[in-house]
Amino acid sequence: MDHWETADGVVELPDGRRVRGTGLRRPRGDVPLPDLAVYLQGRDPGFADREYRWVRWRDFRLPDSTEQALAALREAHVRAESERVEIACGGGIGRTGTALSVLAIMSGVAPDDAVAWVRAHYHRRAVETRAQRRWIAEVAASARA
Repeated sequence: MDHWETADGVVELPDGRRVRGTGLRRPRGDVPLPDLAVYLQGRDPGFADREYRWVRWRDFRLPDSTEQALAALREAHVRAESERVEIACGGGIGRTGTALSVLAIMSGVAPDDAVAWVRAHYHRRAVETRAQRRWIAEVAASARA
C-alpha cells in the first residue's frame, strides 16, 4: 500500500476515489507529492515541484470565480480515480472542507448531507462560514452535472 493511502487527511469518497485534504501551513512530512493539487489561496503558491491548479479564494470567503473553482474540482474528481489528488488551503479546514463537500456531491452524497459527510469523514469543523454552506448549496446542481 502506498503511503499516500494512509496519510493524514486522505478521505475516501463514496465512489471510491481518494482525495487528501490538508493545510499548506501544515508540515508535509514524508507524504508523497500529489499528481495534481488544487490550492485554494488568495495568492498563487508558486510551487515548481508539482502540478497544481490555483483557485483564488481568500480565507473565510468564497472563490473569486465559481466557474474556475468548479472546473478545478471537476478535474480533481476525474483524476482522483487513478491519481493522487490533494486539496488545500492555508489551514485545511474551511475552504478545503467546502471543496471536499463539492467533491462529495460529485461522488453521490446528497447536497443537503455534504457538509455533515465531510465533517464526519474529514474534519469536524470543516466548512467554517454560512456563506460557504450557501455556496455548496448553490453549486450542487452544477457539481452533479
